[in-house]
Amino acid sequence: MSAAVFWNRLGRIALCGAFAVGASASAQDAAPKVAVAPKVDADGAVVAAGARFPFSAFAASPQALKRFQEILVEGKSAPGLGGPIDASRTFYDAINSDRAGRMRTLYPVEIKAAKIGGVAVDIVEPAAGKTDGRRVLINLHGGAFLWGAGSGGLVESIPVANLSGIRVISVDYRQGPESVFPAASEDVESVYRALLKEHRADEIGIYGCSAGGILTAESVAWLASKRLPTPGAIGIFCAGVVEMQGDSAYVGPLLMGENVPAAPGNLGALPYFKGADVASPLVIPGVSTAVLARFPPTLLISGTRDFAMSSVLRSDDLLTRAGVSTELHVWDGMWHSFFSDPELPESKAAYQVMARFFQRHLGQRARH
Repeated sequence: MSAAVFWNRLGRIALCGAFAVGASASAQDAAPKVAVAPKVDADGAVVAAGARFPFSAFAASPQALKRFQEILVEGKSAPGLGGPIDASRTFYDAINSDRAGRMRTLYPVEIKAAKIGGVAVDIVEPAAGKTDGRRVLINLHGGAFLWGAGSGGLVESIPVANLSGIRVISVDYRQGPESVFPAASEDVESVYRALLKEHRADEIGIYGCSAGGILTAESVAWLASKRLPTPGAIGIFCAGVVEMQGDSAYVGPLLMGENVPAAPGNLGALPYFKGADVASPLVIPGVSTAVLARFPPTLLISGTRDFAMSSVLRSDDLLTRAGVSTELHVWDGMWHSFFSDPELPESKAAYQVMARFFQRHLGQRARH
């Protein structure tokens, strides 16, 4: 698949959680044609190839159906895919800032900008001093390794900090196109080393969604390569330890009213990975069983309409085979980074899963 098709396909999905990048108009013109051009009817059913795919009646809420219909409209207002990166960052920051504001109403927290290990971060703590000082989480925001710093990280950090009672450090790691791999992994290492001065490794967790989920997996491999102790637990959401391939790479876009791609995308198409060796376990940890065996307990989350679902399922399989303790949750009818919208019942359920997972696993090694 060409980079243009990969980037085009993810443009509207970025509104769900932001794992998208732009391509030039000339590249788009030269891209292969997709197989199916679906339509969405008034009931939220996707109609394509003579078949009708209704919105999930099994688990998806009425609020989710309403949000799904809004996503289809919002996608039309996204910046041009070949436009300046600043325009895209401004666009998605506005969306995420609105979400973060709504989240603070539902999940009161205190937020402080700081630097840890020389890296800019936002420290998110539950309001009224209810923080568990013994344990700490590192959040790695989504955004295609292009945007999501600040507000995007707050979207992922606020509910988890409030519900878990654990301080969350949201990292403003270096992104493309200004920086390339392994800049983000190096920034995570800097923050992690600084936290190790005050916390045992098993008291530290790392998690992220989409690009942040990819970076979470890469960070475990990177820290292991530096002979640093493994964190206590990690969360890989809407992403995996492998490329975003498999059935969902085709079915996910279809069920979101998007064109079915001619082939799945690849990380090498993203500006951040320009020149990177995608065969390296530091980029794709799933290529090495030995690397995966170093992973701590891992929480994996997806939705059945997420183009990344197959990679999440494959990651669970590979980690389990490597002897890693995993916990897998998949929400029916939900899309990429569905929990970025705080009012959805499915989002609230996902936040509880995240909070309880880290409460159970962080700081447990010394007790056994």
